[in-house]
Amino acid sequence: MKNEGVFFEIAYDGTGYCGWQIQPNAPTVQGTIEDALSKLNGNKPIGIVGCGRTDTGVHAKQYFFHVELPDFNLSDVRYKLNKMLPNDIKIVDAFYNQKHARFDAKKRTYRYFIAKEKSPFNDRFCWVYERPLSVEAMNTACSHLIGHLDFASFAKGDTDVKTTLCEVFNASWKETNDGYVFEVSANRFLRNMVRAMVGTLMEVGIGNISPEEIPIILAKKSRQEAALSVPAKGLFLWEILY
Repeated sequence: MKNEGVFFEIAYDGTGYCGWQIQPNAPTVQGTIEDALSKLNGNKPIGIVGCGRTDTGVHAKQYFFHVELPDFNLSDVRYKLNKMLPNDIKIVDAFYNQKHARFDAKKRTYRYFIAKEKSPFNDRFCWVYERPLSVEAMNTACSHLIGHLDFASFAKGDTDVKTTLCEVFNASWKETNDGYVFEVSANRFLRNMVRAMVGTLMEVGIGNISPEEIPIILAKKSRQEAALSVPAKGLFLWEILY
């Protein structure tokens, strides 16, 4: 069998990385994995293609990349990579698949975690916010974010994307004993989009913005209209569907 189109499923803690995408003089998830793969390949470079970009400090419960490999045994590669990589990156699975990790992804889901109070055990993976939030109001606001819409107001303006249109399939909040969880699924996401959405919806949750103002914010297509972005550490790329 010709070893092409190998898909890797991974998970990672993004705390110590400047995002997924490789960049000079900065630790990245992509760069760390490519370095390890290259060592397995006799120090010959191996490039990988990820299912998307996560920003500095953002985590991934599920992430996929594809790569064309030499004649490697996939079970051995998975085992060896997990031994070589730091503990904040895990190779979950490796399998043959002819799909493109980025362009063939149909649905991406993110979750954002908020804690109601400080804990020494959650600081890396959620944001502490002690004011109560109205889940009912935030979910009413979420209904205005669902559909094929222009999300320019929730995206950084210095990106090179050709369009700011995204199709959001669902968006909702739930309250837990310890905090709040926001989940959103879409065909694609713009840079900083989820964190800007969370920050704006939280303004709804504390009563500074009404749910009915969300369509107005969207219509103005200006990042200045939405609220500040929340910290990266509470954000997880949760699931990718092909």
